[in-house]
Amino acid sequence: MGRTDGTAPAGGDEARAEFHTFFERHYAELARLARMLTGEADAADDLAADAMVALWHRWDRVRAADRPDAYARGVVANLARSRVRSAVRERRRIALVSSRRSERVDDPDVSAVVDVQEALRALPFRKRACVVLRHAFDLSERDTALALGISVGTVKSQTSKGMAELQRRLGSADAPELVAEGGR
Repeated sequence: MGRTDGTAPAGGDEARAEFHTFFERHYAELARLARMLTGEADAADDLAADAMVALWHRWDRVRAADRPDAYARGVVANLARSRVRSAVRERRRIALVSSRRSERVDDPDVSAVVDVQEALRALPFRKRACVVLRHAFDLSERDTALALGISVGTVKSQTSKGMAELQRRLGSADAPELVAEGGR
């Protein structure tokens, strides 16, 4: 159970110093991960900050973990998943309301160019998370599995399927390089 009173985890000043070092070392990476998972630059800092607050409230558990950075990525991935699901529900509600108001008119000027961020946003969350962690963050299959709380086999299949989908959408066999560059 996390703390809600803002007090430090056991260990006092030592815990604060460790957390501060962890924050300085990993905040930017976690914000980048959040941006790539949600496709929302504005939400990235909020999600990374929310993750850091959650990590601070569980700092005793985080600092005892074998891979605190993987634990942190998992927290960001879970927060991003929740945000994406909320956004999907909201879009469905808006579409339902607007479809009742008027008939839909397709815009004939839709751009034929699909950029990497749009292609990533089109992927289901798990595929997107696997592709981003494997190619943009260059994590191993094991570290990706650890961050997402899934098996290595699932990472392999979801990454493969996600990359195939990106290659189809982007019309390019260079999708891994485009994903790695698109997150920077």
